[in-house]
Amino acid sequence: MLKRFSLFLFCCAVAVLSGCALIPPEPVVTGPLTAAPPPAVMHTAQANGSIYQPTVYGSYPLFEDRRPRNVGDIVTVVIQEKTNAAKNVQTSTDRSGSAGFGVELAPAALPKEIGAKQNFDITGNNASQGKGSTRADNMFSGTLTTTVVGVLANGNLQIAGDKQIAINRGSEHIRFSGVVDPRSVTGSNTVSSTQVADARIEFRSKGTMDEVQTMGWLQRFFLNVSPF
Repeated sequence: MLKRFSLFLFCCAVAVLSGCALIPPEPVVTGPLTAAPPPAVMHTAQANGSIYQPTVYGSYPLFEDRRPRNVGDIVTVVIQEKTNAAKNVQTSTDRSGSAGFGVELAPAALPKEIGAKQNFDITGNNASQGKGSTRADNMFSGTLTTTVVGVLANGNLQIAGDKQIAINRGSEHIRFSGVVDPRSVTGSNTVSSTQVADARIEFRSKGTMDEVQTMGWLQRFFLNVSPF
C-alpha cells in the first residue's frame, strides 16, 4: 500500500513539473485586436435623385478623402523596424610600490642579532585589466493591415491588428498596436511603423521550431534549484 502511494505521489510530481515546462511567454500586445462591430442598422437610400446619401453607411462627402478617422476603418502598417546597439568597455589599472631598509653600522651596545645583516627590501605590484563588449542587431520588416479600435480626443487613432498563418503542423502570428496621427497616413492608406507612437510588435510561432527552443521540465527544475 505504501509503495502504491509513493508511486502515486511521484506521478503527481512529474505531472506538475511537466505542466511547468511549457510556460507561455507574456504577450507584448494587449487589449482588443479589432474593432467591435457596430449594431446592425439598415439604411435605405432616399429616392430624391441625390448622388450623396448621408444616411447610407460608409458614405463620404464629395470633397473628402478616404483616410481613416472612425472606429473600424482600415490602416495598413508598413513594418520597417531596425535597431543597432553596441557598447565597449575597457579598464586597466597598475599600481606598484617598494620599500627598503639597510643597516651599515650598528652600535656595540645593541644585541648581535641587530647588525648589518638585517637588511631587507620589500616590493609590491598590483595590476588589473578588464574588457567587455556587447552588440545587438534587430531587423523586422513586413506589412500588416490593422483596424481603428479607438479615437482619442485630439483625433489620433488607436490601431491594432493580428495576422495568423498556419502551415502544416506549425503556425505563427503577428500582432501590432499603437497610436497614429491621421495626417501621417498616406493616400494609399498606409503608414510606416516608425511613425506610430507606443508601437508594440509581437511575432510568435507554435510548432516544432518553438518546441526546440523550449527548455525541458527536468532541466528547468534543476536550473531553478541550483545555487550556481
